[in-house]
Amino acid sequence: MNRTIMNTVFALIALLSGVLGDSLTILRSPPYVTFRDGQWPISGEKIPDLVALTMGFSVREDLDWPGLAAGSLFQRPRANALIVVRGMDSLDFPKNISSYPLENPVPFTLDSVANTVHTLFADSTPVVLQLAPSEERLYMMGMANTVFEDLPVTLQQIRGRLSQDGSVLTSLPLSSLSRNNEADLLFLSEVQVLYDISTLLQKHKHLAKDPAPDLYSLELAGLEEIARRYGTDSPQFADATRILTSALQKFADDVSSVYGNNAVVEVVTVKTFEAPLTRKSRSILESKQISNPGSPYNLAYKYNFEYAVIFNIILWMMIVLALAVIAVSYNLWNMDPGYDSIIYRMTNQKIRMD
Repeated sequence: MNRTIMNTVFALIALLSGVLGDSLTILRSPPYVTFRDGQWPISGEKIPDLVALTMGFSVREDLDWPGLAAGSLFQRPRANALIVVRGMDSLDFPKNISSYPLENPVPFTLDSVANTVHTLFADSTPVVLQLAPSEERLYMMGMANTVFEDLPVTLQQIRGRLSQDGSVLTSLPLSSLSRNNEADLLFLSEVQVLYDISTLLQKHKHLAKDPAPDLYSLELAGLEEIARRYGTDSPQFADATRILTSALQKFADDVSSVYGNNAVVEVVTVKTFEAPLTRKSRSILESKQISNPGSPYNLAYKYNFEYAVIFNIILWMMIVLALAVIAVSYNLWNMDPGYDSIIYRMTNQKIRMD
C-alpha cells in the first residue's frame, strides 16, 4: 500500500514537472554508475550534489532522489562533464538515454565540486574547466591551464577561430543559419568550443591515467539567442537544435572514449533560469548560531557532516584500548610467579634461602 502511494506521488510530481519541460539527461555513464529508469524530478539546486555523488564524493546533505543508485565503493569515474543548454526545455536524444524532469531551474555552479577535487587531490594534477562562452566566464585549475592553453575562450577569439581551417562553418550544414548574424555566430561559436575541447582531449589521452578525476562544466546560451532572434517555430531554431544535439552526442562520445568509458556526461536543458546567478558568501566575523533559534521545541544542534567519521574513530579506538587492557589484566592475573617471570623466580629463591 505504501509503495503504491509513493509511486502515485512521484507520478504526480513528474506530471507537474513535465509542464515546465526542463530536463536532466545522462548521455554517458560507466557501468558502475547506475541511473534508474523513471520520471523522478530533481531540483536544479541539487545538480552539484548529484555530480559530486557520481564522482564518489560525499555531500553535506543526503540527496533524496531515487534516480541514482548506490555506486561502487572501489571505482569512481575518471571524469564528469556537465553541459547546461539554455533556451530549450529538451533535446531530441535517443530514447534509450536516461532523462529526468528538472524542477526549480535555478542557476548553479560546480564550484563546490571543484573545491572538493582540489582539496582531495592537491598532490595530483586534476583538470577542472568551467566555461560560459556567451558571458566570457572562465575558470581553469590544474592541468587545464596546459591542456586548454590554445582554447579560444572569449567571443572575439572564438569568432577568429571560425574563420580558420577546420572550423564548424566548413564541416556543418548550416542550412538556414547565417554567418553574418550575431545570434547565429554566438551559437556556432559555442558549437566550435565543443569541437575544440574534444580535439584537445584527444591529443592528451594521458590525462585519463592520472589518479585525480577531471571536471568539465559548460554553459551554452547560443540556442537561447536563436530563439529570441527568430522564434522557436523558425527554421533557424530547428536547424540549430539539430546541430547542437548532434554536437553534444559527439562530445559525449569523445569524452567517453578518451577516458575509456569511465566518464559521466550530463546535459541540463532549461528554457530559462528563474533567478540570476549569485554566489553565496559568508563573513569571517559571522557568529555561530543555533540550528533553529526561533523554534519552541528545544531542538538539538545540527551535526557537522564529519561527525560520523570522528565518532567512528573515537569509538573503535576506545574499543581497542578496552580490549587491550582486559587482555593484559587477564594475563597478569593468571601469571605463575615461579615460572612466568624471572623477577618472581629470583624473589622466590631468595625467600627460600632466607
